Amino acid sequence: MSTISPNASLGEEKISRLIFRYSVPAIIGQIVNMLYSVVDRIYIGNIPHVGGFAITGVGITMPITMIVTGFGMLVGIGAAANISLSFGRGDQSRAKKYLANGILGIGVISVLIAVLGNLFAPQIMRLFGATDTTLPFALTYLRPILFGTLFNLTAFGLNGCISSDGNPRRGMMTMIIGATINIILDPIFIFVLDLGIAGAAYATVLSQIAASCWLLFYFFGSKKANMRLHFSDLKVDFGIVKEILAIGSAPFLMQVASSMVQLLSNNALLTYGGDLAIGAMAVITSICSVFIMPIFGLTHGTQPILGYNFGAGNYDRVRQIYRQVLLWVTGILLVGYAGIMLFPNALVRCFSSDPALSEIAVQGMRTYLFLLPLIGVQMVSSSYYQSVGKPVFAMVIGLTRQALFLVPAFLILPRFYGLSGVWYAGPVADFLSVALSATLISFEFKKIRKLEVTYEPARAA
Repeated sequence: MSTISPNASLGEEKISRLIFRYSVPAIIGQIVNMLYSVVDRIYIGNIPHVGGFAITGVGITMPITMIVTGFGMLVGIGAAANISLSFGRGDQSRAKKYLANGILGIGVISVLIAVLGNLFAPQIMRLFGATDTTLPFALTYLRPILFGTLFNLTAFGLNGCISSDGNPRRGMMTMIIGATINIILDPIFIFVLDLGIAGAAYATVLSQIAASCWLLFYFFGSKKANMRLHFSDLKVDFGIVKEILAIGSAPFLMQVASSMVQLLSNNALLTYGGDLAIGAMAVITSICSVFIMPIFGLTHGTQPILGYNFGAGNYDRVRQIYRQVLLWVTGILLVGYAGIMLFPNALVRCFSSDPALSEIAVQGMRTYLFLLPLIGVQMVSSSYYQSVGKPVFAMVIGLTRQALFLVPAFLILPRFYGLSGVWYAGPVADFLSVALSATLISFEFKKIRKLEVTYEPARAA
């Protein structure tokens, strides 16, 4: 039986005000979450005498950490999207089942990653481009991170469920708590205690422990939670698990594809530019993340709004939300693009004082990110499909750039243009994926315009 949804305002309040209220905390949370990796790389890149190779070692671990993050998305985004859809349909009891099974899924996956990842870490690092010079740095950083997977996935993977529960500010605080602790501990562990690159990993894990405890307390101990859980609620429901994985599979596969692309990228960079070229790409992706992570916050923050309105049949409102989000995203990208094109040397110097690495990074960044202002179409479209429970289309849009376009570009272009070919691959893949995303979303909106005529929006009983 349907009940009055605690999130009913999502279908009634002014759209711009909703986007602001839900997205600003998510944006702040994502920016703060970005500081986990960015601050680590800034400190690591400036470790005396070994900073250039140390940041290269961290760059080699990126494909692994991306896959780990993907598992968090598999469960977390899948659970959060289904929670929003359930609230839109007025079914709060089912929303709690998605949350409970998401928590159980995170626990099982985390144990497997921690054990298997550490067991095969050297072989995996070799596969992703580690050399005798960079392998010790990569392993020293990666092993503690893998042991902390449970806390990482709990804090990051399930944080979206707080927004779906109607409390985006609490989700923002989860990220702020973790990142603040990380920023404080990084210089202490790396330089004061002289732990080097291992200190950065220890600081990250401790900060994630604090963030995950904060998140779990919200759902199990806070009276403000709409979906307050008890341990007796933690029961496996394979039907619920299947629905979580159906939606979460799209962002998961996109992360895995990104990881595989990173593998090809690292190998191409190593072949045509050496160890420091891998470090340069790590710097470029770090700088790019400064502008991309707020967009993730914006799109993730608006997913509960899209999911609720789609579930309630408010299709005209759904289209309006998409257009407004795309406008905001494009504005953020234009600001980032201006900074990258006008001040590349200053941005790169934040991450490395190695002149050879900096020269490679500056040359590559302007080319690799040449079409950055256009990619909002792909990002917002993929997020839209996740929000409304259409994972296949979300997967197609996400995988076009990573698998269909970027992989062939990395395999073909460096053969003709050397290291420059690796950088050319970025704008080529961006242009093709944006064109495909725009085509698919235009057909999607034609379909829901027809639904507006025949569908009467759901009313809470």
